[in-house]
Amino acid sequence: MSIVNTLSLESNRQIKINFDGGDLSSDAGLLLIKEFVSKLGIDKLLGNAFRTNDTALFRYHTDQENLLQMIYMIIAGYFEDDASDELTNDPVFKSVLEKDALASQPTVSRFFNRMDEDTLNQFLTIGRMLRKKIYSIQMPQAVILDLDSTLLDAYGKQEGRAFNFHYQSNGYHPLLCYDGMTGDLIKIQLRDGTRYSCTGVVDFLQPILDEYLNDYPAIRILLRGDSGFATPDLYKQCEENGTSYVIRLKKNGILREKASHLVRELDEITKNNKVDYAVVYGEFMYKAGP
Repeated sequence: MSIVNTLSLESNRQIKINFDGGDLSSDAGLLLIKEFVSKLGIDKLLGNAFRTNDTALFRYHTDQENLLQMIYMIIAGYFEDDASDELTNDPVFKSVLEKDALASQPTVSRFFNRMDEDTLNQFLTIGRMLRKKIYSIQMPQAVILDLDSTLLDAYGKQEGRAFNFHYQSNGYHPLLCYDGMTGDLIKIQLRDGTRYSCTGVVDFLQPILDEYLNDYPAIRILLRGDSGFATPDLYKQCEENGTSYVIRLKKNGILREKASHLVRELDEITKNNKVDYAVVYGEFMYKAGP
């Protein structure tokens, strides 16, 4: 029995096939992400602005390297710490991280355990610096601050894990703020599962408004939220900061009566077409009772 080590194609002698396997990876797309990271200077930014409460004098895998490794892993779809062990010698990951080997799962877990409130504030600062860099390339005329909350499922006995009635599930219920024009995440705050959507939203939002009002006074700010954020404290905050807002109200009998002419108009528009999506707009004065 003979083993074919190298085979040349008769149609093209320049193409040779062998069976030695070589260095294989299914994540070659990360090379383009690496180029994007380098163009924006994210790697240098993390090197200057990020560190944990680490007291060790020397570590082979630094905080900045560990953070970049986790960012690349999450982008590639590896969400668990123990995926680090499978990727230790992956050629693409070693190339984008410029390392001989990746940090192992225990190293990554210890890295996460060193994070504290100061570390989380560093992430907010880094996000602000990245926005400034992006806006220096192209300044938007307006920004839509899209407030939302969602459920992060949890299946153990983690601190803060609780039952959320709206989602009928156990987990966390964080606050989020997106750029409604681009979909970019501006800020997120973890909360336990029992929190209502608008709980703590004023304190959560004010640093974002301060950033845009101070750093980008020419940008018009519009805030958007669902009925979970229909709270007078948020209305007042927006008005005091010169921010326009569109916040949904939960339906009730009085609102339905005031909008009845719009409902009739919508029924007329869609009476011969129940398939296509249709929207009608109108306005009226409304004030909730005490």
